Amino acid sequence: MENINAWSSEAIKDYEHIFEEFGLSRFSNTEISDSHLFRREIIVAERDFSKIAEAIKKRQKFLQLTGIASSGDLHLGHKTDIDFYLEFRRLGAKSRFCIADIDGYVSRPDSKVPSMKTAKEIAVRNAADAIALGIPPSEIYAQSNMPREYYQLSFEISKKITNNMFEAIYGHTDLGKISSVLLQIADILHVQLPQYYGRAPSITGIGLDQDPHARLTRDVARRLDYNFEVPSFFYFRHLSGLKEGSKMSSSAPDTAIFLKDSPEEVEKKIGRAFTGGRESVEEQRKKGGNPEVCKVYEIFKFHNPDERFLSQTYSDCRSGKLLCGECKKNCIEFIKGMLKEHQEKHKQAIPEAKRIVLGSKSLSE
Repeated sequence: MENINAWSSEAIKDYEHIFEEFGLSRFSNTEISDSHLFRREIIVAERDFSKIAEAIKKRQKFLQLTGIASSGDLHLGHKTDIDFYLEFRRLGAKSRFCIADIDGYVSRPDSKVPSMKTAKEIAVRNAADAIALGIPPSEIYAQSNMPREYYQLSFEISKKITNNMFEAIYGHTDLGKISSVLLQIADILHVQLPQYYGRAPSITGIGLDQDPHARLTRDVARRLDYNFEVPSFFYFRHLSGLKEGSKMSSSAPDTAIFLKDSPEEVEKKIGRAFTGGRESVEEQRKKGGNPEVCKVYEIFKFHNPDERFLSQTYSDCRSGKLLCGECKKNCIEFIKGMLKEHQEKHKQAIPEAKRIVLGSKSLSE
């Protein structure tokens, strides 16, 4: 039986077990958006999403909190998270985006994030990526640069979680990860404080591996004296790594396309990506390929909104008309174009990103 590890870089394989054991509902509200993110079964499950669907349909107030831990540079998997954020924002959510620099430091080993200064350096780059992808700077915050009511909330949250509870949910009592969980819950709940947007249904998008955080957050929200609306969650498939068996992760750089990658790095990584091709050209022409297991096709599925292109790529692969080399070439050109535009915007966003993460301070202080 598969276990859930909120800090693992391994891909979840057994979705059925996760649904059954943890009581998740399959996502069915695809009609609320015409985005490719909703049409292509990228969202796989939800908790209490009906409140959000109703708010969208009735144009009522609802909130959104999404975040990224500052443990490394962002890749295409993170971009999916931000794409969802932007779509729910378009659907009317009052939104906040967290750059989790404290989380990135305390929950990762020193070999990866050796100091808070390093976490802040990463956070600046992450914030610049978020701005470059289209998130307004006014909606972005860094955990380390929040006012006192946020930290007060996190301490109140700590009173609702015992050592035994944490160990039962996560399987350990690592103090750094305990600290990071308290802040993650505060991130999700603080948007309902009167200093922010006030009480309302809220939505957070996560991978299935983050469900332990969701269950604990919902439990704590019910027991705090704030009259919070219990948060809702939707769960999306992780974009796979370029090799078999892993999700795209900063911890495995050879399996990920980073938003900072050069054209040469993109060519190298996509060129080595696992595909659903046959052992020979002749066999693939005869039997066709298998796009369901192809990492290149998966990138198109997550990041190319053109339905006609995706459908044609699928059918041409299945029929043997499209070979892996040509498909990889198409993917390389698509990603290179996307990253070139992004990297130009990223450079322009650095000053604003520094203001968000550092305030009036500098990294040397």
